[in-house]
Amino acid sequence: MALPASYDPAPIPAVQQIKILIAGGFGVGKTTFVSTVSEIRPLRTEERLTAEGVGVDDLNGIENKTATTVAMDFGRITLDDSVVYLFGTPGQERFWFMWDDLLRGAFGAVVLVDTRRLDHSFAAVDFFEKRGTPFVVGANCFDGRQTHSPDVIRDALDLADPTVPVLMLDARERASARDVMLSLMDRLIARADAAAV
Repeated sequence: MALPASYDPAPIPAVQQIKILIAGGFGVGKTTFVSTVSEIRPLRTEERLTAEGVGVDDLNGIENKTATTVAMDFGRITLDDSVVYLFGTPGQERFWFMWDDLLRGAFGAVVLVDTRRLDHSFAAVDFFEKRGTPFVVGANCFDGRQTHSPDVIRDALDLADPTVPVLMLDARERASARDVMLSLMDRLIARADAAAV
């Protein structure tokens, strides 16, 4: 069937593809965060913790953890004219070699922290600071409470950039995780606007 001569197709809008990493130490809630905000059933590469990890994986404070991410988590969020791809990093030190590959092409990151084990977050913060990757910090709530304020967490993490947002969240709650994502998107937009001037 031929189209009429006056047919003028509407332009197909370009879809912006945005890659975001969800990073942090072992057991801080990265898989939960990706699962909570993703509009699709997330791809998860979790395996049961075994005797092989004894003496290697530090379960202090997370003794009830039974599974862990061994490669990455993957989820997706569709916005008006953008698709956000979420890549959750593995948290154990023995898998950190993957982080540079996962970072390739990423616009920014959410660094999740567990304030009960804040020392497990230093490596993730250092990783993104050294690479100049914009990020926000999400202090994940465990046991239904937060024992530290954002300012205390900021000081403890010794963030190089004082404008990095530190937000309290519960990775199990969609609205809470969404707010952290929106904060990162605001930071990325502000950075793009500043670079365009």
